[in-house]
Amino acid sequence: MSATVAMILALALGTYAFRLVGPALHGRVEIPERVRELLAAGAVVLLTALLAIGALTETAGFAGWARPAGVLTAGVLAWRRAPFAVIVLAAAATTAVLRALGAE
Repeated sequence: MSATVAMILALALGTYAFRLVGPALHGRVEIPERVRELLAAGAVVLLTALLAIGALTETAGFAGWARPAGVLTAGVLAWRRAPFAVIVLAAAATTAVLRALGAE
């Protein structure tokens, strides 16, 4: 068995174990409210960091101004609860117009 296959099997077993632990411990372990708040805040921070990295960087440098403007447009429209299709089209249009005008 190659090392790649062994790693894939180890990851598969670990994933299955994580999925099994949830139902097995349901009702037996109680998470304090403060920990729940911290986990929720941590999830928001991680998603925000992922969004910033995806919006602002490309390979090893700055992605230019068109992409962050499109992401900002999408964020504002999502915050205003616009339909998903409108959000995607507006973000793409914003990015395309800025790139057509010469912004990278």
